[in-house]
Amino acid sequence: MIKILVVEDDKNTRKLMCAVLTQNGFEAYGAEDGMAALHLMEKQHIDLVVLDLMMPNIDGYELTRQLRLSWGTIPILMVTAKQEPRDKRQGFLVGTDDYMTKPVDEEEMILRIRALLRRAKIAVERKLTVGKIVLDYDALTVSREDKVINVPQKEFYLLFKLLSYPNMIFTRIQLMDEIWGMESETDDHTLNVHINRLRNRFQDWPEIEIVTVRGLGYKVVKKE
Repeated sequence: MIKILVVEDDKNTRKLMCAVLTQNGFEAYGAEDGMAALHLMEKQHIDLVVLDLMMPNIDGYELTRQLRLSWGTIPILMVTAKQEPRDKRQGFLVGTDDYMTKPVDEEEMILRIRALLRRAKIAVERKLTVGKIVLDYDALTVSREDKVINVPQKEFYLLFKLLSYPNMIFTRIQLMDEIWGMESETDDHTLNVHINRLRNRFQDWPEIEIVTVRGLGYKVVKKE
């Protein structure tokens, strides 16, 4: 069973989140702050961490840094009442994988957790399978049955990101920050060019349909 640690200083919120996780088939553990979380993880294997940002002793930023140092690629979902873009950016800079603001929608939290777990599995295997398509992260290839296409690095990373989370909308800023880096001077035009190249390259592959969400960004539509 997947083991998830909830790090939250509010006792009632912690209990509620653990109950929701248990109801959805996960084994949930609770810790009241970052210090307790680190002690627990030294004794118990944990597959994913859900953590609050504002906590006594060790806050969410510092806990995320320490988790990255000691537990490498463990998926981390940061949940906080802070909603400013700078707070989210700081969260991603210290190493969180995803970010939700309170009040938390329970269904969305479970969907995000499952997406993070799927992404972690992909990271280990270095391959992503979508229908008949296989993306090989190391070879930068996309194959479908007997056809194999070598894809330029940035295009491949962009496609891999979108296909890893079907139906999830990514803003242009999110994609530019992740694929090109936060310090890059990449603009909308560069992103649009890469999206159009991917569309042209895979226009006959039904599993790959990149949709523009007006005013927001892009998503890949999952084919049932």
